[in-house]
Amino acid sequence: MAVLSRDVGGGGKRTRQGRRDADGGARAAREEREGAARDPLLVLGPDVMTKILEFADARSVARCTVVSRGWHEIAASDRLWAPKYAKLLKGKAHIPRLSNLRGASRLAAYSMSIVDGKRTRIMKEDLCDHVWEFRYKKAAPEYWRNLDPSWKGTSPPMHRYFHPNGSHTADHDDKVWGGHECTYSIMTSYVGEGQIRDHYVRINRWPPMTVSRKEDWRWEMSNHLYRYISVPDAEKEGGTGPLFPAW
Repeated sequence: MAVLSRDVGGGGKRTRQGRRDADGGARAAREEREGAARDPLLVLGPDVMTKILEFADARSVARCTVVSRGWHEIAASDRLWAPKYAKLLKGKAHIPRLSNLRGASRLAAYSMSIVDGKRTRIMKEDLCDHVWEFRYKKAAPEYWRNLDPSWKGTSPPMHRYFHPNGSHTADHDDKVWGGHECTYSIMTSYVGEGQIRDHYVRINRWPPMTVSRKEDWRWEMSNHLYRYISVPDAEKEGGTGPLFPAW
């Protein structure tokens, strides 16, 4: 009887365990149904959610891509990001070349353009791809300022050009230029784990120019005597700047 008692007791334990498993399964199924009922994508459907996300800002839409596989399929679609990307580029002076990579999604193009637009480390491709306006500052000697037509307001700013071979030129009728030879260099020093300590562009042995970026993604290089500003060229086929990220 002792053996029979142990067997009956074991069966009771198994019965209680099976009941708990069944209750847990039912609870999980109920929670799954309730969760599905709360998921707007499942309730409204992909077409309606796409319409809703069209009115959301880019940051909110990007966050939706990590909710679930279904949300990612909707929130990362080119249909949704193409108009947002077009809106981002509206009014921008330069379009990053790396955002035009073949096969890149509009979400990827948007993200790469945002990061590149904040980049202040200028590369040779940036210098060579653009035409540059050249202007003297008030601190420059009066003789040089009088040769600057934009300073006097008589003509548009002078133009400067950077070339892949390291040379630097101007228009043939530029009175400031005088036909002398010029070369340029880009200097970057680092500290710590790849953090930029100093970054500037220098022409010949003239004072170095610090580099900055404007809200419309134009470049500006300047010192106490003069400044260079990149001329907008958003219509340039294929974009401008380096093909690969340069942070």
